[in-house]
Amino acid sequence: MKIINNLIGYSLFLFFLYACAPAQIVGTGAGSAMVIAEGERSMGSVIDDATIKVNIAAKFISSEDNLFVDISTTVLNGRVLLTGLVDNQEIRIDAVRRVWEVDGVKEVINEIQIGNRATLKEYANDLWINTQAKGLAAKTVGLRVVGYNFETIQGKVYIAGITSRPKQLEDLIDAVKTIKGVKEIVNYVIIKEN
Repeated sequence: MKIINNLIGYSLFLFFLYACAPAQIVGTGAGSAMVIAEGERSMGSVIDDATIKVNIAAKFISSEDNLFVDISTTVLNGRVLLTGLVDNQEIRIDAVRRVWEVDGVKEVINEIQIGNRATLKEYANDLWINTQAKGLAAKTVGLRVVGYNFETIQGKVYIAGITSRPKQLEDLIDAVKTIKGVKEIVNYVIIKEN
């Protein structure tokens, strides 16, 4: 019975993880959830990445430094992008160490900033920029937007994803540059060969 409860809990966690993330499309039915589309990735890599993300979340939850709240993770083909704000270098190093402890992690891209969000206005600006970036991405690349993930920290926009269309990525970056308040764009998109 405990195994069944664990499986149900894990399934619900994955459902909410993907249902709340704009970079995925989720289909549900008959009490189950499955990823229907995920840009340029195979179903196997989507599942592997979701497992890595869940295991990182478990490591971050067990931390005393609010890593789960302060740091966002994006996982693509075993590459983990970390973004967020922490109080000091020790916390930043601890987060990276915890990620490397997770099976399946091939690379860690550490873009965690040291500092804090000085005001609610700064947080709102980042949220606004991120929302605008997602909207412009949908307008620029259409449904292929599911292949991209955006994070904004203090006006710096991080773009991660996988594409086989370099021109489309170039158009997307040009569109994001037009958003008021964007200070820098950091591109971690993998160009996949056809």
